Amino acid sequence: MAGIRDRLAALDSCAVSDALDTLGLPGAVTGIHGITLPDAAILGVARTVLAGPREAGGPQAHIAAGLVDRLQPGDVVVIANDGRADVSCWGGLLGAAATSHGAAGVVVDGAFRDIQENADLGLPVFARAAVAVSARGRIVQKSMDEPVRVGGVEVAPGDWVVADRSGLAFVPAAEAERVVALAERIVAREESMLSAVHDGRPVAEAMHDSEFPTAE
Repeated sequence: MAGIRDRLAALDSCAVSDALDTLGLPGAVTGIHGITLPDAAILGVARTVLAGPREAGGPQAHIAAGLVDRLQPGDVVVIANDGRADVSCWGGLLGAAATSHGAAGVVVDGAFRDIQENADLGLPVFARAAVAVSARGRIVQKSMDEPVRVGGVEVAPGDWVVADRSGLAFVPAAEAERVVALAERIVAREESMLSAVHDGRPVAEAMHDSEFPTAE
């Protein structure tokens, strides 16, 4: 059987979101979209960073710098900044370093800057906004490679990140097999529905669950 990565690569965020919904698992996040390369998708393993306001008391860690130096090919940098759109927590230098380590992409629950630099690197960055305001003196890294919350969804290091033009979803590593298997069945059902529509069946009939149940 193909590995989880290969199987997820054949799915989109909609199928993954539907599977998470059906299983009663949180995972789909709204309001975060592709900015540097709007048509690009991200698939990889989450490496997490928590950002927050700078506190008094001397030097503090620069957001994501230490994590970027430890990235493995296929990793996705996930930065939780509580959705703040008034300050950047990712930029061109970090993008260059992440790309050199083979990062699959970046997800920012907040804002970032240097859109063109990251785009020229071929690095997909999904975020809530872009802003020129620097993080320096404003926000710092609070933790890395620890669970964070992105849009109300808990994301742990090692969880799967699926992002494309339709949206963003996180798949808990411990639930990946179950989620992927159900998403594959959902896709197969939708393909049957589409075939029925192409054969002239009314769409209301083709979309009825009793006509094309999700096979076990």
